[in-house]
Amino acid sequence: MKLLYKPFSLVAKSLGTRLGKSAFDAVWEQVASSEEPPSPTAGRVSLPRVAASAALEAATMAAIGAAIEQLTARGFHHLVGAWPERKPDADQPKLRR
Repeated sequence: MKLLYKPFSLVAKSLGTRLGKSAFDAVWEQVASSEEPPSPTAGRVSLPRVAASAALEAATMAAIGAAIEQLTARGFHHLVGAWPERKPDADQPKLRR
């Protein structure tokens, strides 16, 4: 199932990255009065501001990415009938057909 799920996963990661970036930009605009997020190598920017920007960006990107991947896995499960990365439990007896 992993191989069949791979194209879905790639599209989900791309979509998650784009949505995460736009969500971060919207949040940063509200927090910092429409300033651009500071670059770590920018001069005259305080360390706490750079660290806060990076932490907010990472948290936003991770949350949006995880949500998109979870929704994609659920959609795949709905379409195919199998969870994309679930491994069979060793404790479960195998069903005979």
